Amino acid sequence: MYPTVADVLALPVLRQGRPRVVGGAAGLAARVRWVHVAEVADIGHLLKGGELVLTTGVALPDDPAALGSYFDGLAAAGVAGLVVELVRHWNDALPRALVEAADRNSVPLVTLSRETRYVAVTETVNGLIVDAQVAELRAAEQVHQTFTELTVSGAEPATVLREVVRMTEHPAVLETLSHEVLAYDAAGGDPAELLDGWLARSRGVQIGERTGYHAESGWLVTIVGARGHDWGRLVVVFEESPPYRHIVVAERAASALAVHRLVARDSDSLERQAHRAVLTGLLASPVPSAELLSRASALGVPLTGRRLVGVAIVPKLAAAREPAASARPVLRVLADAASLATRRARVSALVAFVDELCVQALLSLSPQANVDAVLHRLAAGVRSSRTPCVLGAGTTVDTPADAQRTLTEAAQVAAAALHTTNGRAVHRLRDVRLRGLLQLFADDERLHAFAARELGPLLSRDAASGTRLMQALRHYCEHGGNKSAAAAAAHTSRTAFYQQLARIEQILGVPLEDPESMLSLYVALLAHDLGGSRAEPEEARQW
Repeated sequence: MYPTVADVLALPVLRQGRPRVVGGAAGLAARVRWVHVAEVADIGHLLKGGELVLTTGVALPDDPAALGSYFDGLAAAGVAGLVVELVRHWNDALPRALVEAADRNSVPLVTLSRETRYVAVTETVNGLIVDAQVAELRAAEQVHQTFTELTVSGAEPATVLREVVRMTEHPAVLETLSHEVLAYDAAGGDPAELLDGWLARSRGVQIGERTGYHAESGWLVTIVGARGHDWGRLVVVFEESPPYRHIVVAERAASALAVHRLVARDSDSLERQAHRAVLTGLLASPVPSAELLSRASALGVPLTGRRLVGVAIVPKLAAAREPAASARPVLRVLADAASLATRRARVSALVAFVDELCVQALLSLSPQANVDAVLHRLAAGVRSSRTPCVLGAGTTVDTPADAQRTLTEAAQVAAAALHTTNGRAVHRLRDVRLRGLLQLFADDERLHAFAARELGPLLSRDAASGTRLMQALRHYCEHGGNKSAAAAAAHTSRTAFYQQLARIEQILGVPLEDPESMLSLYVALLAHDLGGSRAEPEEARQW
């Protein structure tokens, strides 16, 4: 908003006086808040700071010590600079004591070799400053209007940060009070560079007020929160102290973010959204980018030099194919329970549900960690939510490039384990065996066609007549062809159960006692359980 001393010296009204910087050149970038004419030697205590002082020097002493004290007083008052006309008191040059004081305080000392109309200088420069202040107020009004609209519309954090970047042209980051990055906009720069070492850097930036500029880091920081509950910080990166309008931008953006959190309290937290974004990126990227690794690290979950374990938590309702609307609250409960369990175990982890089927987590463990112990503590924490679910774990890997594999494997294991009854706290690939293999091919149309061919006629009969032949076949296969044990499991008399088996053989046209037939039907049942059969009974009759 304010011009620098160098800007003022470049104006025609001063250039005609042939200005020359004779000392304190290091301070030419100082901002000029006002131009003030002063012929009084004892003026420092009357100034507010930021003034460019103009004088002819007629009232200044010649004593070196007095001149040094005079200039030190100006510097202590925070003046932007001192301009002395070499006409009435000094003609050729200023006393050495004055120049040395300017260099010592890094406050510009400027001489004018020609007589200059100071009234014209003050009118010109102060006019520029007033115009700039009016423009600043108008810009601030526009800022208020923009962020009011964003607040009313319930804009997402990414939208708010994008507006901050548009208005300031500087990178913006939203973090928790624990310094974990929730959202960011790199303003067209390299996100990996922006987020590199974020946790350590952010911990070193502390401000004593709700909004402040930390000169050492170049961060404008404002606290985000409402109703006495502060939960985050908005950081806008500047190389120098930001102008007032940018401070207004940061504060209004923080208000919009706080309101969004209050309004969206029933939806996922910003932390969960940030975790989901990274997990989605890892699942979609065979080779994670440097930006993705930096984002994970900024969330407090380093992926390099660590042991990584994918985890999937599937609620039991998924087996019943509940609609997504009813699954989401359950997934949110499981995600919160898993997140709490990892925090209590002091384990770094990304936790979120990336689809409507399961909660996924990527554990980042030290090389010395006991993976099985960590997984069982996580399972115990999830079970404490009292939500029926199964937990699957992928293979432990050592590089971020394998994160996709362990996450995908965990989801496949958990989905396959939904239909097991072994009661394990944590399922691994070795535990699901044939179900695990079929889960790998769950989206293969050939598996769907196989299940439809094998079971289609039986499904049609059950649907048309209300019989439970599919259930009888399931008991028979699960008990390895032992009719007596199968009848007992079905709570049916042997005679009635044998009649059901005979009817199944008649409908399917295959002998159940043939080992290959029983195996084929059992595999078809498993595929059907895993969602592998999409054929309607009418379609199945075509086989």
